[in-house]
Amino acid sequence: MDFDYYIDDSFQEDKDDTVDDVESSEDVSANDNDAAALDDKVESSDVGTEKPVSSDSNSEESISSDEEVVFPHLIGKKIGMTQLFLGQGNAVTATVLEMGPCFVTQIKKESREGYNSIQLSYGDISKSNKALTGHFSKFDQSPKKHLKEFRCSDKQLDFNLGEVLTIKQFELGDFVKVTGTSKGKGFTGHMKRHGFGGGRRSHGKNSVMRKAGSVGAGSDPSRVFPGMKMAGRKGNYKKTIKNLSVIKLDYENNLIFVTGSVPGANNGLVYLSKI
Repeated sequence: MDFDYYIDDSFQEDKDDTVDDVESSEDVSANDNDAAALDDKVESSDVGTEKPVSSDSNSEESISSDEEVVFPHLIGKKIGMTQLFLGQGNAVTATVLEMGPCFVTQIKKESREGYNSIQLSYGDISKSNKALTGHFSKFDQSPKKHLKEFRCSDKQLDFNLGEVLTIKQFELGDFVKVTGTSKGKGFTGHMKRHGFGGGRRSHGKNSVMRKAGSVGAGSDPSRVFPGMKMAGRKGNYKKTIKNLSVIKLDYENNLIFVTGSVPGANNGLVYLSKI
């Protein structure tokens, strides 16, 4: 008896696919083993060697080390007030300050004096004593009239005695604070000094119009509390105005134009600090 044997084509294709999958998996595992062996060789060759440092980090360190040291303080005087016209015709009230040139006369370090500071000098003087002359003889400089010490950080101590500081460290748009001595008005009364309203001007009163009034009860507490606003000396105080903007710079004449007003009279001594 003859039997006709036949093979299903779909079964044959599935069988071929399984064989191909097995062969591909064997190839992948072989490749993984080769890659692992190559990594082991690379790691063993890198032992005891140092990786090279990129040139970018070296360049950044060199740039940071070459940065210019800025000392944001100066001594000068108030010249006066003026008006400047900025963009679109806007008129701005400004104060003209002549700052510097200032000389570094003393450097204090935390290791010696307990804190870091730099002493600046400004202005010529007609007469000097031995102490002041000896202080300036360390760097062959004539004595100056005004001396002022400013606290600073370690990075700002990179100066030499006798070095000159000008307004080149300031730029347009910087915010500064200015310290000066307000104008002295002498002895003034309650109304001018504190803005009191005075007494009544009617009902037959003719001697209380500029009086201060009561300063406390008679029986209890039977005294005047400290700090009571009374007549006295007005002005001649140390005052600081903050957040003034630099709107113009004249490097040739050491002039700084700042917005707003500054305490003190013209030619009065002022201290300028960058915020």
